[in-house]
Amino acid sequence: MPKQKKVETPDQIADVFEEIAAHINDFCKRHLNQEYAELSRRMALELTRKAPSLLLKGQPKVWACSIVYAVGRVNFLFDRSQKPHLKAQELCQLFGVSQASASPRSKQIFDLLDLTLLHPEWTLPSKLDSNPMVWFILVNGFPMDARHAPREIQEEAFRQGIIPYIPKTSGEF
Repeated sequence: MPKQKKVETPDQIADVFEEIAAHINDFCKRHLNQEYAELSRRMALELTRKAPSLLLKGQPKVWACSIVYAVGRVNFLFDRSQKPHLKAQELCQLFGVSQASASPRSKQIFDLLDLTLLHPEWTLPSKLDSNPMVWFILVNGFPMDARHAPREIQEEAFRQGIIPYIPKTSGEF
């Protein structure tokens, strides 16, 4: 008789998400900031929507650490010139998780969500202005920084959801 596959239930995923979110909230409140907490919870929620959910395998605390690790990688948390700043090893130690557990799971998250450094969707709100990937658009096949585009192009890019907001000052070609 073939082995039956264990089926995830929405309640299982919701319970795991709540536990992960609690770990994220606690950690970010003590060591990072609200922006990291919100973005990390959003990433955790996104991971619950992937089937089968990775989050059901392993400890919620390890996944919480791995999610903050992934958000941190996107936003250069491990670069000491950034504020806030933590070393990867320090982040894991503060979570009470080994880096050998968190780093590979962070890579899984990167692969699953197709993340990159400076990924526009996963950039901290306070870093949107300085992230060139957020503002990079194609106009008639030519790449340009939307902050230097005419206002009507900025408005259209915003309407299409390509840029997060219309910059206060508009440049011209």
